[in-house]
Amino acid sequence: HGDTARVSPPRHPRARRAKVVVESTASPRRARSRPPPSRAMRPLEESEIQQVFEKLFKFVGKNLKNIVDRADQPHCFRLHKKRVYYVREDIMKRAVSVARDQLVSLGVCVGKFTHSDKFRLTIGALDLLAAHAKHKMWVKPTSEMSFLYGNHLLKSGLGRITENTPANQGVVVYSMSDVPLGFGVAAKSTQDCRKLDASSIVAFHQADVGEYLRAEDDMVQGKKE
Repeated sequence: HGDTARVSPPRHPRARRAKVVVESTASPRRARSRPPPSRAMRPLEESEIQQVFEKLFKFVGKNLKNIVDRADQPHCFRLHKKRVYYVREDIMKRAVSVARDQLVSLGVCVGKFTHSDKFRLTIGALDLLAAHAKHKMWVKPTSEMSFLYGNHLLKSGLGRITENTPANQGVVVYSMSDVPLGFGVAAKSTQDCRKLDASSIVAFHQADVGEYLRAEDDMVQGKKE
């Protein structure tokens, strides 16, 4: 007999199909989860800065130019975690080196954007508004506590008001000793206020310094975020 070559028998077709099934049912690699969108400090977009300027203009009018272009030290507006900060440029440049998760605050927080991306001023803007306000109201000592608990200012608590204050204009509210207490919107003009009865509203409350105690958790980001 001559040399013979061994020939392996053909694989059963079921074995091949079984292999295909095993390969097709193997668990695929899990896709890497995308990192959350950046919340790093950044300059405001055009639509955002327009909202901020409109709110400030309602209180300070043409004095807005003095806020944007300061002669003493350059300042700028920055957005960080939905909050808007008014900060010196030299401090802002230093803050860039701080990781966004570690940066709690910088400069002065003047307001924040809501979940619907609407900007509103917060109590942190009080000193800035008071320094440039065009229209003011002074509250009587007997009504200070009511205003500091978030209530509107009534005619019975109005001590003084600047002349020619129009209705629906932003006003800074002071104590009779000229201490800024908060701000709001004039419900009536100066002339109309003189004709109102004691229970009528002269200013709609927006913010007051009592919030530093009533809403402390909202003031400090680290307590919630």
